[in-house]
Amino acid sequence: MRASRLLSLLLLLQTRGRMTATELSEELEVSVRTVYRDVEALSSAGVPVYADRGPAGGYRLLDGYRTRLNGLTAEEASSLFLAALPGPAAELGLGEVAAAAELKLLAALPPEPRSHAARMRERFHLDVPGWYHSAEEAPFLGLVAGAVWEQRPVRMAYRRWGPKEVERLVHPYGLVLKGGSWYMVAAPGQEAPRTYKVGRIVDAEVLDGRFERPEGFGLADFWARYTADFRERMYTAHALIRLAPGLEGLLRYTVGEDAADAALAGAGPPDERGWRVLRLPVESVRHARWLLLRLGTDVEVLEPPELRAAMAETAAALALLYGPPAAPEG
Repeated sequence: MRASRLLSLLLLLQTRGRMTATELSEELEVSVRTVYRDVEALSSAGVPVYADRGPAGGYRLLDGYRTRLNGLTAEEASSLFLAALPGPAAELGLGEVAAAAELKLLAALPPEPRSHAARMRERFHLDVPGWYHSAEEAPFLGLVAGAVWEQRPVRMAYRRWGPKEVERLVHPYGLVLKGGSWYMVAAPGQEAPRTYKVGRIVDAEVLDGRFERPEGFGLADFWARYTADFRERMYTAHALIRLAPGLEGLLRYTVGEDAADAALAGAGPPDERGWRVLRLPVESVRHARWLLLRLGTDVEVLEPPELRAAMAETAAALALLYGPPAAPEG
């Protein structure tokens, strides 16, 4: 443990230059007294570390000194793939090793690229969940991640849509982070791989033994095919609508980019008022009514008749609800 801390102290000085004992203690999460002892140990081992006195003083390495003890461990190297995702890295239990890998990587860089990397970290930040959505809690994410890495089977209780729970024995091939939610790509026995939302796992245990991943299986390729198939299965019908001018952005926000872009790509020319007729992919009449009502009077449903009737029925009910109060009798 102390050897790792001494290396971290050395790399901090190599990466950042002069640092006070207080700054080092905060970075290493130890006492200032421990920092004093560690610096003395480094100096006794022949590391040219010096102390500058005065208010602007601190510890620093001899100019030009660079250690070669910055090799990455296997875990730290793996964590570099999540370097831009500190939140997900922590969720997977890789927060500390990602920080250690970043420090070693910075220490290995010459001064100019190191400064550029530091500016990138200060000026760019990736926040995965969309607006008005928080990251979904997934209590068994760490367990699943370990099983994915070690190719171990998992027995789980899984909550499907609604209150129903099912038990599954799966071989987890990989994890995907999509819109703030984690998804496990896993095969139930010898069947084709499926997707499971990790936040819906009610209970899970990692079993003994290992499974063999299918030869040629690619997680990114599978996910691309899955999302494409999902879109095709989701949009089972179409609605013919008239859209007011300037509402393209709001339509994308309301019904989703895929459906809106498909409709806009095949839209006819605008009429004299700027309205255009669009053939919009929808999931169902009920779902389309709920979405299109959010556009108010800036959209008119032309077809199918059952959707137009549903819109008219809802509009009449709203007019009754928000109309003037009935006159008192007598």
